[in-house]
Amino acid sequence: MTNLTVYSYAFAAAGYLLLGIPLLPGWRGRFQRASLSAACLATALWAAALAWDASNGRLWTTLSGALEVVRDGAWSVFLVALLGHWRQEGSRFPFGMRPSLFAAGCCYLVLLGALLVGHWYNELLSTLGALPLVTAFACLAVYGMLLVEQVYRNKTIEERWAIKFACLGIGGMFAYDFYLYTNTMLFRDLNPELWNARGLINALTVPLVAVSMARRKSWTTSVGVSRRVMFHSAALFGSAIYLLAMGSAGYYLRFFGGRWGTVMQAGFLFGAICLLLVILFSGTFRSWLKVSISKHFFTYNYDYREEWTRFTRTLSERGPNLGDRVIQAMAALVESPGGTLWQRDDGNRFEPRAHWQAPDTSMAEPHNSVFCQFMESTQWVIDIDEYVERPDKYEGLDVPQWLLDYPRRWLVVPLILHEKLFGFVVLQRARSPLKLNWEIIDLMEIAGSQAAGHLAQEDAANALMVARQFESFNRMSTFVVHDLKNLVAQLSLMNANAEKHKDNPEFQRDMLETLNHSVQKMKLLLQKLSRSENAEKPLPLAVEQVVRQAVALKNAFEPRPQLVVEVPGLNVMADRERLERVVGHLIQNAIEATPRDGHVMIRLGRRDADGGAHAVEIEITDTGEGMSEEFIRERLFKPFDSTKSAGMGIGVFESREYITELGGMLEVSSKPALGTTFKVVLPLYHEPAPALIS
Repeated sequence: MTNLTVYSYAFAAAGYLLLGIPLLPGWRGRFQRASLSAACLATALWAAALAWDASNGRLWTTLSGALEVVRDGAWSVFLVALLGHWRQEGSRFPFGMRPSLFAAGCCYLVLLGALLVGHWYNELLSTLGALPLVTAFACLAVYGMLLVEQVYRNKTIEERWAIKFACLGIGGMFAYDFYLYTNTMLFRDLNPELWNARGLINALTVPLVAVSMARRKSWTTSVGVSRRVMFHSAALFGSAIYLLAMGSAGYYLRFFGGRWGTVMQAGFLFGAICLLLVILFSGTFRSWLKVSISKHFFTYNYDYREEWTRFTRTLSERGPNLGDRVIQAMAALVESPGGTLWQRDDGNRFEPRAHWQAPDTSMAEPHNSVFCQFMESTQWVIDIDEYVERPDKYEGLDVPQWLLDYPRRWLVVPLILHEKLFGFVVLQRARSPLKLNWEIIDLMEIAGSQAAGHLAQEDAANALMVARQFESFNRMSTFVVHDLKNLVAQLSLMNANAEKHKDNPEFQRDMLETLNHSVQKMKLLLQKLSRSENAEKPLPLAVEQVVRQAVALKNAFEPRPQLVVEVPGLNVMADRERLERVVGHLIQNAIEATPRDGHVMIRLGRRDADGGAHAVEIEITDTGEGMSEEFIRERLFKPFDSTKSAGMGIGVFESREYITELGGMLEVSSKPALGTTFKVVLPLYHEPAPALIS
């Protein structure tokens, strides 16, 4: 029992020390706060002295008795300060005190002096025995209880809300002292078990005083304690009290169990520890503890910084299943174990889109139903249980039967976006009873709007992705149509010249080559439209072959293009078909812009850049109409803008896009009536040197 006594008084000392220290800053000018701090610290000192006495095998000493008088006096001063009527006008006593309070103070000082002077104390005990001393301590306890009763009775209902737990704790402390000392007076002997339990009783009053400190602003300091720290501290303190009680029970089992006592003690302690672990890992218990701490220790139910940070982090996590995360984040705000999300579809029906730890359902709700219209117009959070009990509070609401039959249904939270109902979340009943108030309802409404914004953003992102896919397909189709237009132009020209040159063998060879090339081109375009071909990958290829092929396909046009190869054997990294299409389009434009008696020249060479870098340069020069600087700057590379009657305005745009994709550039220089020069500059490809084998 000695160890148990030490631990119980040590817990009491630690608890009141933690209560008293934060009150020390800023005590000046605040009598209640200063007296409360002094009472807590005096109680901590008294409990520590008794713990020290117990560790040394002593039940009680003169010092611990004197500290008990100080403790009782400090709590009495705090209660007098809380009562507020301790002064009397015209009083001759110090500080204008009332005569009754002055007399009580004198009694405290006399008793304290008798205990502090050792030989007086010994003579008192030897002459009168311990009964007068025990009676004096019982009287102090009675006076303390009277003060508690006076404080609580003279406060208003609003003030009682803040101090009732402190009155319970302090009154309980004095009541136990009264019981202890009256029991000693009755049986003429101090009960050691009652004395040992006194430390535990005082430790249990710490949370009660702490609750009132949290409720009464004038007692607290500006230094706040987070809910997370409070939660873990409460769990740790409760576990310690539980283990202490179970240890005491195990001691009695061993003491009274005979030869089976040790076995019974071991089995009991093991079961107690297992039960404690089950309770600590229970979601219902954790939920109840969080709700109780927020309700009794804090003015507001939530730490909004922490809650909003967690809520936003949950919604902003990467990956799919945003609907599940929305339900999870909203359920955590009210300790709900799960829920289901309904969201508006293209047919203006609210379909179930996600469910988290809740049964799946296929029930849908029309957007124009009374239920949905009520949520959109009022934007209220609906408590289904309250609706069933008091339907008059939700005037005009008609909850569908399928929702009333939904398992564990509790709250319906509307997701409002731009004053419109975007969806709603049905949350299951909380793990621990939670009374809805304006704070919780406002928080859920704001959380619903935030969740609606995230869901709408996801829908917009999905719609944008689909639109981009269609845009990519339409863009490819546009380029295909442009290529078909060029093929049609070639075939039309060939058809126009067929009657005149049909007997010419050279024309026949050109015609067959053009037809074969056109067929291959069309097959390639069909493959691209059907998406059956893999993505194009650049490969090393000889530029001279590509340019000669592009020039050969334009030989039927006038003026006939002329090719000059200054540096043969140049290679680049590109797709053959696309590069040929780019060069062919530029040659086609040059021919169409040049009169029949003009010239179109194609030069293939190498450009030497600074730093030793080399590039391939394809120069296409014509003596046609030319272009102004304004036209080149504002219209030449703008898609779907063309000066040709049948043009589409995407040829030059596509050419520049692909050349830039290859890491090159397209340069243009032109003057009206003098002609135009396009320069295609591409990085030169070099074969990698073979690795040397050592």
